[in-house]
Amino acid sequence: MVDLFSPLKAGDLQLPNRILMAALTRARAGRSHLPNALMAEYYAQRASAGLIFTEATMVAADGCAFTGEGGLYDDECVAGWRLVTDAVHARGGRIAVQLWHPGRAAHSLLNGGVQPLSSTDRAISGSSIQTPEGEQAYEAPRRLALAELPGIVELFRAAAERAMAAGFDGVQLHGAHGYLLDQFLRDSVNDRDDAYGGSIANRARLLLEAVDAAISECGAGRVSVRISPLVPFNDIRDSDPEALVAYLARELNARQIGALELRHADFREAAEQRLAVIAREHFKGTLLANGGYDYESGQAAVASGAVDAVVYGKAYLSNPDLVERFRAGAELTPVDFSKLYTPGPAGYTDYPAMAARP
Repeated sequence: MVDLFSPLKAGDLQLPNRILMAALTRARAGRSHLPNALMAEYYAQRASAGLIFTEATMVAADGCAFTGEGGLYDDECVAGWRLVTDAVHARGGRIAVQLWHPGRAAHSLLNGGVQPLSSTDRAISGSSIQTPEGEQAYEAPRRLALAELPGIVELFRAAAERAMAAGFDGVQLHGAHGYLLDQFLRDSVNDRDDAYGGSIANRARLLLEAVDAAISECGAGRVSVRISPLVPFNDIRDSDPEALVAYLARELNARQIGALELRHADFREAAEQRLAVIAREHFKGTLLANGGYDYESGQAAVASGAVDAVVYGKAYLSNPDLVERFRAGAELTPVDFSKLYTPGPAGYTDYPAMAARP
């Protein structure tokens, strides 16, 4: 019987298990956005995961939304990430970088005065952003002109090229959580009336062009995509998430990408379960699910064939040896959320592995 510990071929990658590590923002790169030895240690500690997805990684030097996230927009970034990939590979792991542009979820105070950009000129409402000058309301973004969109695609292509130079096993395009690609995908934010707005095909155009650009550098089998059609984070929704998932799943299936990750608000919700059924119906590659799973529910999802692997987030924050703990039926270490984004090793690399516990 297939379970979480069964090997899996995901596109071009051979994974030893189906317990994957989610992209988790940890903000340890500092204002330079250069990956470092501390980050290499953190990811290497988690190398037993079937596949690691890195934290959201900037494709543009002026695309910062969290003080301290890593970048992949120049050669210095490549060298920094090479420390990470070498450390993970030395422990037998596999790692893919999540390529990301925050769009309107950024702030000029984090980006040298550069105004955020988006599919729209409407700001995120109902929340705020942490900046070097403290908590601030989100700014109104600049609506991207049609002529600028090839440049956005080029940012993702160039970052995918650098990802291969940095030794990553693959790339994941972040089309979720109300960031730039998602700001085009979902119609509560995308209010355009050009070739990138209106119909689902038009709204999906930028994401799919970025996918094609990444494929040109990495090969389809090393590209994955994350979407979150029912997650309202960053003030975003869609009027017909089922149709959106069906269209994206068909298009991504035609491109034969390595994997599609469906990020649920909570996989137990009936509407989320329906999206997973639709994704499975139209996407014949490796389907990943993320959002509220524990060991038992992850086992059930994989054993039923509903998904091919489960992506775990919070559990990996404080359990670097999550695979081994699941296998042993061991207790999980709770997360110290007060140290989630603080500089240094505390709450980052100091969570003990099972064998190191008294």
